[in-house]
Amino acid sequence: MSEANKNRTLIAVIGDEDTITGMLLAGIGQISSEVGKEKNFLVVDAKTKDEDIEETFVTYTEKRDDIAILLINQHVADKIRFRVDTFTQAFPAILEIPSKEHPYDPEKDSVLRRVRRLFGE
Repeated sequence: MSEANKNRTLIAVIGDEDTITGMLLAGIGQISSEVGKEKNFLVVDAKTKDEDIEETFVTYTEKRDDIAILLINQHVADKIRFRVDTFTQAFPAILEIPSKEHPYDPEKDSVLRRVRRLFGE
């Protein structure tokens, strides 16, 4: 692992309340008093603005150097699809996951689309 990526030890999550609750119960929650590194999760509900989701995505992918994997509910990723699809860095790895209320659609998954493009499908 390169020197620049050795601090990437956290999993971050952007998702609905059930997803975040499950992940926090699994032990991935991190809340820090350091400036710019408050927490590694965002609960998205009907009141959450798309701008807030996008801002959190940018923070986790571009501004923080401690996140190795970003899990995002697929229906939330759809709200900022242009950001998810245009993210090309190796770290953090972006993984779209299903939620209880919204089934997984492999046709929307940015990672699977890149793999298909790579293999010429």
